[in-house]
Amino acid sequence: MTAGILLLNFGEPPTPERDVVVDYLTRIFYNNADLEQHANREAALERSRELAERRAPGLMEEYREIGGSPLNPQAEEQAEALAEQLRERGRDVRTWVGMQFMEPTVADAAATAREADVDRLVGLPIYPLCGRSTTVAALEDLDRALDEMGWSPPRADLTGWHRHPDYVSYRAENVRRFCESEGVDLSGPGTRLVLSAHGTPRKYLDEGNRYEEYVEEYVRALAGALDVDDPVLGYQNHGNRSEVAWTEPDVEDAVTSLDAERVVVEPVSFVHEQSETLSELDVELREEAEEAGLELHRVPVPHAEPRFIRLLADLVEPLLEADAPEEGADSEGRRFLYGACRCKPTDGTFCLNSVEQPAREPATA
Repeated sequence: MTAGILLLNFGEPPTPERDVVVDYLTRIFYNNADLEQHANREAALERSRELAERRAPGLMEEYREIGGSPLNPQAEEQAEALAEQLRERGRDVRTWVGMQFMEPTVADAAATAREADVDRLVGLPIYPLCGRSTTVAALEDLDRALDEMGWSPPRADLTGWHRHPDYVSYRAENVRRFCESEGVDLSGPGTRLVLSAHGTPRKYLDEGNRYEEYVEEYVRALAGALDVDDPVLGYQNHGNRSEVAWTEPDVEDAVTSLDAERVVVEPVSFVHEQSETLSELDVELREEAEEAGLELHRVPVPHAEPRFIRLLADLVEPLLEADAPEEGADSEGRRFLYGACRCKPTDGTFCLNSVEQPAREPATA
């Protein structure tokens, strides 16, 4: 049996070409058109295009500043490494990347999987913290693509997975290594740890999405793993619609209000480098921090380290066979449990957030 794994991602234009950037932004705004009232689909599309035209020059400048977005090649690298890891475990798999707002799209990836005649499909959004406009929307894109093709293969999807037993320790170790390389003592006087999360409109939270809850839970766990008592949480919001309320506080406000000498910024929502890390944090936030008299040290995102790829393989492997997986184990033998997803309550959609996870067990391997 050959399984196809679709790594679902946000996507970014690799270069700052105006037409490409405007189309990309239009798709994003239209995907979130329900944040405003519109008379009909055409009005929503027109408004999305208007917002895209307004935002495009700034985003194009960000891409020029960072030399183009590395998100797409890093996503492809992850997919290839995941396939190799699972094949080493004796699994017959193919992997493809599908982007929500850029080519190759989710529909492109689904069509390629169908052409490859796979026997089973796994949808894996590469967002550790489950959100409405990211994780859930990506899987809804996959639903639509399969419906339009008239293809309904055996399938399992995974949503939130930040509770995997190795994920927090993996990211904590990356922070420690970075601080050592920078000569920064996280527990030293004058140093604060800032955890920067992707923002989301409050409307989605008011409607029941648990993204903010998951972010705060993860922040507590990561700070605990790093022995930091007073972590600072800030959100990378996008104020393209002045009337739309977003998560608070903005990371800029969180950083510039600190009584400190230096900050270590860990981008907790991201598993690739992209404009939101390379421009928003490394350029824009750094400028604001320095104006406030703060040194800023930004932790790089370790997108394809073997430990992370093993973690993804741990998550996916039970979904390759079981229609209702109950548990998995990480590379050290620590169990984790799957439950039915509450953010996308459909048959075949699972997560690690809807059940109480076992206490961390000592390694057995």
